[in-house]
Amino acid sequence: MRLGMFIQPGHFPDRTLKASYDYDLEQIKLLDKLGFDEVWLGEHFTSRYENNPAPDLLIAQAIRETKNIKMAVGAHALPYHHPMELACRVAALDHLSEGRIMMGAGSGAIPSDWNAFCVDGMSGEHRDMARESLEIMIKLWTDRTPWKYEGKYWTVDRIADDWGADGALGWHMYPYQYPHPPIAFAGFSANSGSLRIAGERGFIPMSLSMNERYMANHWTSVEEGAAKGGRVADRKDWRVVKEVFVAKTDAEARKYGLDGALGRYYREYMLPLYRAFNFLGHLKHDDSVDDADVDEAYLFEHQWAIGSVDTVTEKLTRLHTECGGFETLLILGIDYADDPKPWEQSLKLLKNEVAPKIG
Repeated sequence: MRLGMFIQPGHFPDRTLKASYDYDLEQIKLLDKLGFDEVWLGEHFTSRYENNPAPDLLIAQAIRETKNIKMAVGAHALPYHHPMELACRVAALDHLSEGRIMMGAGSGAIPSDWNAFCVDGMSGEHRDMARESLEIMIKLWTDRTPWKYEGKYWTVDRIADDWGADGALGWHMYPYQYPHPPIAFAGFSANSGSLRIAGERGFIPMSLSMNERYMANHWTSVEEGAAKGGRVADRKDWRVVKEVFVAKTDAEARKYGLDGALGRYYREYMLPLYRAFNFLGHLKHDDSVDDADVDEAYLFEHQWAIGSVDTVTEKLTRLHTECGGFETLLILGIDYADDPKPWEQSLKLLKNEVAPKIG
């Protein structure tokens, strides 16, 4: 099993932004040192707990302080960027990394971001904008002739390579990787439309953490999309996100996971967010469970892979089996800066003692 991390990011508002970003950079350096394969960094604008509106700037720093790990914004919220500007930024970052980046593409899922950018997320406008933006970006990278795109949301004039000033001005921002960096689409809900797009277009499918029933259903969406696009979906491309904490004993794992930063993060932020927008069903192992019973202790029992090496191996093996197989596990990365040593031990145990037994 390949290993990576999905850094939402998960910080706490009582920490400074500089301290939060420094922590994430140190995490990426540690993952590279431990031999993790990849790291994905979330992009959000109006969440105090997921507080990085420019993760590509952090990746630009990490490129110079790592050697092997691949990195990606997971995901760029496409409705909030002009597609030509973002196509240039991604291409530039690809050159800086000499091909060590991927690109997550998304429509944006935080309602306060929709409101701040005046995007109608309730009607699905954000998904339409994301599709149009990505179409423009890929066309900028792959169609090397001048053209003009007049869409519903953006108009882009792809000028000639030698547009003016005796060739000094013109389009030139092609990525380092040909034809462009690998693109990922993340899915959250059952019967995910985003994952159908991933299958249809040959993008990397990524399942955000939820119950095993929803995750198993996700691969059906990928295969349906692939069939529509005349493709064959490959489970080796699938990324699955999960909350993981490994310790020497179950009691120790509970102390540092449930009773530590992860439990606090869900208690203060994720569970209130899910309750507010009716998403608790994504976390239930059975639909008959009452909403009031879904708390961090319930998630510890039914949702998270937290425990000793044997316990986590058993839970991740069950997840792998229920999903029908996947190659890359992305563990949820949040801020353990107040007590980092147990988390560092967890990463080592996962890499050296758990992952070799799965898949």
